[in-house]
Amino acid sequence: MVNIQWYPGHMNKARNQLEDKMNLIDVIVEVLDARIPQSSRNPMIEKLVGSKPHLIILNKADLADPVMTKRWQKKFTTKGKFVMSLDSLHNTNMQVLVKMIKKAAAAKIEKLQQKGASSPVIRVAIAGIPNCGKSTIINRLVGRNVTQVGNKPGVTKGQNWLKTADNIQILDTPGILWPKFEDQTVGLKLAALGAIKDTVFSADDVALFLLAMLRKHYLNDLSKFARTSKAEIQHINDTDLLLALTEEYGMRDDYDRFSMYLLQRLRKGKVGRITLDRL
Repeated sequence: MVNIQWYPGHMNKARNQLEDKMNLIDVIVEVLDARIPQSSRNPMIEKLVGSKPHLIILNKADLADPVMTKRWQKKFTTKGKFVMSLDSLHNTNMQVLVKMIKKAAAAKIEKLQQKGASSPVIRVAIAGIPNCGKSTIINRLVGRNVTQVGNKPGVTKGQNWLKTADNIQILDTPGILWPKFEDQTVGLKLAALGAIKDTVFSADDVALFLLAMLRKHYLNDLSKFARTSKAEIQHINDTDLLLALTEEYGMRDDYDRFSMYLLQRLRKGKVGRITLDRL
């Protein structure tokens, strides 16, 4: 099994800083990638939540399998947890998000109002793995580009308090992974969807894993991408399929180059609406 790990020093620092600020936080907003809802859940964040109101966002829902997204949303909705799907890139459901944050903070708002606050301010920490769309969500909530957005992990490095027009103060945190992936399948899924730096893993290892997943769960999408029939795909193994696709896309025998191309197309939703975490 391929061994993928990535936990640079700034992530440990960010985790410690978030822990130090937890006494100031009213609501924890955990941003997950809707295509890997379970694999993108950081167990360290879950520990930090404790008894605080917890809002889970299945972001990038426009790129995920809608059937799977509904199933995961239902699974995560338990007592004390609020769950919603979101397409932050295209600015859909943002007002629903604001309402959900205030719903999660209802007890704190009522307490502040009883103390005489006419416009209570709610403090929210937005946390999640790298490249799950936190910065885009924050920019939408604040109403302008206040955080750097990128399509690679590690763009946000520090922590900042930001204000919105809805009496919400947001603590922007860098993407945080955890020190060790006990299940290397998690590492492969995170790598496939861009939560891990591309220099940390071999693209062909992740591409082979992805082809196996697509063959099993999204054969129609794979057939369209491969420009061949489902029957043809079923008659060759994943390694031969990778080589055939490399040639089909005009890259001769440069399967490393094609592997990265495949991952980039997946991340942009060009392979199809794919969810790698299954229920």
